[in-house]
Amino acid sequence: MKEFALIFRNSLNPAVQPSPEQMQQVLTEWMNWLGGIAAQNKLVDRGNRLSISQSKTVRPDNVVTDGPYTELKEFINGYSIIKATDLDEAVAMAKGCPALTIGGNVEVRALVASEDTN
Repeated sequence: MKEFALIFRNSLNPAVQPSPEQMQQVLTEWMNWLGGIAAQNKLVDRGNRLSISQSKTVRPDNVVTDGPYTELKEFINGYSIIKATDLDEAVAMAKGCPALTIGGNVEVRALVASEDTN
């Protein structure tokens, strides 16, 4: 089994902002989705949400800017680490992510071991 990072991105588009009731529903679906992955013994790390307001970007020459981007249209909201036999299985798991129902997306990336050259 390989490990994959599921990187959750959201949009700052006001047209796709869910209501509090929709967010509660998504939270319930999120817990059920992650619980299903955990029940298969394929959840390595639930991960964490990542702050936007408490973030900085450090660039060469000691340049420090607020936030992850200059013009933020989409941001990384959090991540989880899963186990899957291959990229296709990891993508299949990501397709069940409730963030997809509220305008988000999931980036799936293999974690690379130090001896791996891919």
